[in-house]
Parts: sequence; C-alpha cells; structure tokens
Amino acid sequence: MDFGFLAPWQSLAFLVGSALCIYISRKPLRNPRCHGFYRFFAFEAILVILLLNLPYWHHNLFAPYQLLSWAILLTSLAFVLSGLMQLKKEGGRQARNQQENFAFENTEKLVSGGIFRYIRHPMYASLLLLAWGGLFKHLSVLGLLASVTATLALLLTGLVEERENLAFFGAPYKAYMRRSKRFIPFLF
Repeated sequence: MDFGFLAPWQSLAFLVGSALCIYISRKPLRNPRCHGFYRFFAFEAILVILLLNLPYWHHNLFAPYQLLSWAILLTSLAFVLSGLMQLKKEGGRQARNQQENFAFENTEKLVSGGIFRYIRHPMYASLLLLAWGGLFKHLSVLGLLASVTATLALLLTGLVEERENLAFFGAPYKAYMRRSKRFIPFLF
C-alpha cells in the first residue's frame, strides 16, 4: 500500500472536477441542513478516489482485487440505474419545492417499490459502492481516507434526507423506514 499522492495532471483534473461539483451543488452548499450539503463532500472524496486510481483502472485486469473491484462497480451501476428507473416509474411529478434537491429527488409520492423495497437510498448505496470499488483498483492511504470520508458523508446524507422525508411524507415514511434498510439490503 502506498500513500497515493496526486500527480500534477490529477491535481488539475481534481480542480476542474471540484469546480463542476461546486456548480451542481451550489444550492445545497448554502444550506448545511439539507442532505445535498453532505453529498457534496462524498462527491469530492469519490473524485479523489477515481483520479487517484485512474492509472490502475485496467492494470492486471484478471487479478482478484480487479475482479472484486469490477463486481463492486457493476453493482454500483445496477443500484443507480434501478433507483432512477423506479423514481421515474413510481415517484410522480415533482411535488416538493426544495430548491436544494436535484429535480428527480422531488417526488410527489413515496417510492417504495423495486430496489426501494429493500433499501431507502439506492443512489447513495451506489456512490458507496463506487467509492469502495474505485479504491480496490489500487489501495493507498489517501484512497482509503477518501473512501472513509465518502462513507461518512453518505451516512450523514442519508440521515439528513430521512429527516426531510419524514417531514414531507410523515407516518408512511416512518413505516417504510421500519421495513427497509438504509444502504445494504437485509443488513444495514
């Protein structure tokens, strides 16, 4: 395991990527009480992981750590696609006027089918899997710190979003919380 410092090109890419993250997160960054505020820090940590490990993305392709990484990354992709499709199918039109949210988050109805039957936050679970799958491309101290940071930021994101959803959906969301897990089906 190395310390994994960023090369000059990675640092420049990080600055450009961070500018993009700041732009898409500009509204939530003004409100530390919304879930998007914490999601921004997860985006930044994941950006570090991806840039740090980009040179190793296809290195030693059939090594066990690469196969594990690809399995985690493909699961990440399945989670996000499944979640987005279910939000579109079941969520209804945009009902909430929460300026800090992405448009697809402002659903009229509580989405509890498909992947949401098992976990409340498939998009955040997808980001968790992206962080850890990216880390397994090449282990480093910086990558591990970024993965832990992403995990903590996404945990906070989920907790804050649950508070927001309880305020909007009320008792039905509370009942939904009792029958679903936060990030990992059947476990957590």
